[in-house]
Amino acid sequence: MSELIKQKEGIGKLFTDPCPDKAREYFRSKSRVMKDKVMDVKEAVSSFIRDGDYIAIGGFGTNRIPTAVLHEILRQGKKDLGLSGHTATHDFQILAAGGAMNRVDVAYVVGLEARGLSKAARRLFEEAKIEVCEWTNAALAWRYRAAAMGVPFLPARVMFGTDTYKYSAAKEIHCPFTGKRLLAVPALYPDVAIIHVHRADRYGNAQIDGITVSDYDVARAAKRVIITTERLIDNDEIRNDPSRTFIPYYCVDAVCHVPYGSYPGNMPYEYFSDEEHLNEWLAADAHPSTLEPFLEKYIFNTKDFNEYLELCGGEEKLQELRKLELLHEQGPDMIAD
Repeated sequence: MSELIKQKEGIGKLFTDPCPDKAREYFRSKSRVMKDKVMDVKEAVSSFIRDGDYIAIGGFGTNRIPTAVLHEILRQGKKDLGLSGHTATHDFQILAAGGAMNRVDVAYVVGLEARGLSKAARRLFEEAKIEVCEWTNAALAWRYRAAAMGVPFLPARVMFGTDTYKYSAAKEIHCPFTGKRLLAVPALYPDVAIIHVHRADRYGNAQIDGITVSDYDVARAAKRVIITTERLIDNDEIRNDPSRTFIPYYCVDAVCHVPYGSYPGNMPYEYFSDEEHLNEWLAADAHPSTLEPFLEKYIFNTKDFNEYLELCGGEEKLQELRKLELLHEQGPDMIAD
């Protein structure tokens, strides 16, 4: 039997406390009052994200990412953040470029899928500027699920016999009913979750169209939740179809109205990703000498996300991306000449 098969626990560092009772102490003090939580992104980041916080980001890959909040994290100079790199692509690239992170739970980071690898993100690992603990996508998802359930871990049958297990912080246990070997994956309670949605009311009741990945559990596991939304809708619309409320108001601390908030990523059924601008990012972050002026132009010298959108082509470009998304979703016959 190999050494990896025999190991009883991973050697990775656990960055967050999995104790549900400690988390519950915080949640007990969190207000359930249905009050107006609308604020701009600058206020949300200033109020709810602190240096050293551990954050989780919603969406999947370059789909439905909360870009506006990530830019503002860099503008405000937030530092020493931890990150759950569950399905992290451009979101990880932004935080890596700005030097905002010092630790990460890794499932998927660095790559922007078929577009290539972020060299700024790779430099963090190559130069040992970030602490790393490894997981699979499923293991990280189940860590959120455990936290949302209020239990310290969930049993799983993943990662055995792999280096991913070796460099994780999971532990081997045995089933009390069957005696089978299982892996205990610890609950993950982020300090802050940042999630971009299709619609939300002023209180934080939010709706998502299409793929949701782990956002249901992330919103319930996190101590503080910032929602950015394409559309700000009336509470009556929420009440007319309560079954569509994916994230309830009592989980949410801030609601920011940010149309095109996932740009340059994709927003399912709304607009396609800006592949030209994502490639511009990848070219710029190839070397610090090109990355610095790029960040100055697009993030540090813009006052907010709207100015960034204008620099990237404004409404004309965004309407092109809307048409492109319609083309991908419904086919070319649906697009007028």
